Amino acid sequence: MSPTASNNPVRRVTRRRAQTRDRLLGAAYEVFAEEGFGRATVEQVCERAGFTRGAFYSNFGSLDELFLAMWESRSARLLADVRTAVEEMGEWHGTLRAAIERLVKVVPVDEAWFRITAEFTAHALRTAPLRKVVAAREAAIVAALMPPFVAVLDRNGRTVPDPDALGQALVAVHDGTATQVLLEPRSRAVKQRRVDLFHHIVLAYSTEIEGWP
Repeated sequence: MSPTASNNPVRRVTRRRAQTRDRLLGAAYEVFAEEGFGRATVEQVCERAGFTRGAFYSNFGSLDELFLAMWESRSARLLADVRTAVEEMGEWHGTLRAAIERLVKVVPVDEAWFRITAEFTAHALRTAPLRKVVAAREAAIVAALMPPFVAVLDRNGRTVPDPDALGQALVAVHDGTATQVLLEPRSRAVKQRRVDLFHHIVLAYSTEIEGWP
């Protein structure tokens, strides 16, 4: 038997397992959005996905672990979208504010996900070990997002002395303004203020490169 042939069953199992995880994650998103994270159960997720509890526990140890996997997956997509947006800008010749506005549009304000994460954060705050995990995950996500963001600023003649501080400030602005956007989804003024605040934060945490034309 050739090496390729002998590996096929393994690949099939791996693919099937990945498909099972994806279906469970998709089902969990729907259940969390409808029921709330605190009221959702493993049984509801399994029923929505069409799997048994055995299938669930062969992929995730708990709903907490499932949520963290969902968060990681969404964060990876966001990072890919941000990197794509930065690449598409190329040698940007517009204003810094316009560049920031383009990046802000890449960051989704999803009402269902906002509610899910708010509920999970409240849950994590009551669980010390989980709180540490969430804080570490958020720090890792911000650290991954900052290099492409800093690259955009560099192209616009600005340098960032403390990327970590800027990252934390951007997260704070995103979380606060996302609430306002969701409360007033039809308000153009709210959306513009969101961009304005991002712009002000970027200016506050960056400095102009000396000699920049």
